[in-house]
Amino acid sequence: MRTLSLHRRSALTLAGGGLLAGLAPLPAFPQSEDWAAQTWEDLGADVKAEFKWAWDHYVERAWGKDEINPVSGTSQSFFIGGHDLGLSLVEALDTLWIMELDAEFQAGVDWVKANLNFDIDGEAQVFETNIRLVGGLLSAFLACGDPVLLEKAKDLADRLMKAFDASPHGLPYRYVNLKTGAVRDPETNLAEIGTHISEFGVLSQLTGEPKYHAAAKRALMHALNMRSGIGLMAANIHAETGRFTSRNASIDVYADSFYEYLWDAWELFGDEALKVAAQECLQAMINHQGRRYDGLLWFPMVDYETGAVTGTSQTVLGAYLAGLLGQAGFKTEGDDFLKTYETMQDRYLIVPESTDVTTARPRTLRTGLRPEVADACLNLWQHDRDDRYRAIAATHYRNMKSSSKAPYGYTALTDITTRPMTQGDNCPGYWWSEQMKYYFILFAAPKRIDIDRLVLSTEANVLRGFVRSS
Repeated sequence: MRTLSLHRRSALTLAGGGLLAGLAPLPAFPQSEDWAAQTWEDLGADVKAEFKWAWDHYVERAWGKDEINPVSGTSQSFFIGGHDLGLSLVEALDTLWIMELDAEFQAGVDWVKANLNFDIDGEAQVFETNIRLVGGLLSAFLACGDPVLLEKAKDLADRLMKAFDASPHGLPYRYVNLKTGAVRDPETNLAEIGTHISEFGVLSQLTGEPKYHAAAKRALMHALNMRSGIGLMAANIHAETGRFTSRNASIDVYADSFYEYLWDAWELFGDEALKVAAQECLQAMINHQGRRYDGLLWFPMVDYETGAVTGTSQTVLGAYLAGLLGQAGFKTEGDDFLKTYETMQDRYLIVPESTDVTTARPRTLRTGLRPEVADACLNLWQHDRDDRYRAIAATHYRNMKSSSKAPYGYTALTDITTRPMTQGDNCPGYWWSEQMKYYFILFAAPKRIDIDRLVLSTEANVLRGFVRSS
């Protein structure tokens, strides 16, 4: 499920191809013989132990900070420099709950109640703030029922609503000042205008105030109503004019979670219109974006009106689409696209951040500790319980553990081609909410999750599916 910090993305990610054109497939990590004998239960226990180990380091070295730097043991802010909002802590809450780490969960909730204050004279990115903090607070509230968590989620959403209200089309500006409500940067994209209905809709349900759901759906519908004759939308849009500012249709960068939230609106709220829209958008992708290169299925950027290819890169973020295709009834195509990422994982061990689809070679050396392959595996496994999805996710987990474990947690990588891989020094906040939760649900069959009712946000926050003990 999608988490891309667009304002922090390195220019290298979207740079021209050919950076690693001569790279040959690399040898696999040396793997413990014990791995072959591991059961799913063993893997689930291992995931929980690793999460607890990393959490203890966060508590010791970065408590209340946005993100820990696991090599140096330092920390850094994410949203607003000098004003940490406990990002990793909030992201971790429902994962702690699912793993039955109850003392750790309660300590996090206590920190939120005592310290988390959004009355800050500083700009926050609306998209990131919603999926990470509003969603994290809502899922923690759904886990334990503490009303303060809901109050804080509502307070933050009210501040973000200023970004919607400022636009004549209801398309949120990218940034809003949490204290003053001043907005900035109307040059936005599908992901940033359309990744709100899951969190805002649940907030409307819980508070009885329909304005949040209404604002989120208005933004979605504005873009959907601008689909071209072949059913595609351009990825970039202007909040003031309401018009597309590019011709590129994308499944990943600038667009990905827009499509996830169409389907989520159906699963969470029974919104038939958005279910149909999701299926129509996915069919248009299959018809006009899907391309095969050396037998692998890719979805490169195309012109949204003609379907002509406009770019030959595909990011690791695109793996989410394999799961969404399966959810929405296009299982053959979902399996086919997952096979592309499985091939990249087998070849490079860590799926490259960006790949040239014409050669299946990496365009970048670094990667951001990405969860999307595991996300797709969970979504596909959720519907038919086929253990081959668990096996792909198990390899994803073991390769992450072999490459990204640092002295004080798990870190992003700066070079996936070296052996050992060259580590950076940052654990993204989404690591606490996404891949470790995906792994644990896949392997451990947690008692606090009803897998048949489970709906996760793009940040993997649980918005439906908790099992509350009597």
